[in-house]
Amino acid sequence: MRNYAPVLVIAVAFICSGRSLTQSAEKEGAAVLELGAAAGRSLTDSQSNFGPTVAVEITPIENWLELEAGVTPLFRHHSTEWSVDFLFKKPWTISDEMEFMVGIGPEWIHSNAYGVKMNSAGAEVAPDFMFWSSKKHRFGWYLEPSYEYKFGPGHEHSLGVSGGLLISIP
Repeated sequence: MRNYAPVLVIAVAFICSGRSLTQSAEKEGAAVLELGAAAGRSLTDSQSNFGPTVAVEITPIENWLELEAGVTPLFRHHSTEWSVDFLFKKPWTISDEMEFMVGIGPEWIHSNAYGVKMNSAGAEVAPDFMFWSSKKHRFGWYLEPSYEYKFGPGHEHSLGVSGGLLISIP
């Protein structure tokens, strides 16, 4: 039997979190574009992969909910993996130029390893650190470590990290 306690604790903390630190009251753009690079390491088969990543983030409920949709192709020798994720994030503002979020959500993975193609669903948990160049939140950078669990064959567990540029879309 698998131990789902860490995922359950993060989900409960995400849902029940208070407003001790809230987002800046300053008007932000309609969305934030994330452009960067990603790396992943399978805890199941000890393989590493690398590739670009792009995501768009919107804020439907100020100080409570941000939604992020992203696409990441990851490559390694004789293997390609495309993942599409949709994360529900709880934001906290640490300062005028730094934000922290915790996200959790579903993921779809398409892999092609040695000519064998496979699709599977998964789940992802990702803390997100955002650093803005000014109080206006026009440009910045981010760092987002993550944990993924695939529900498909092999039930792969993996750790990843992505980072790159933040661009506010007015």
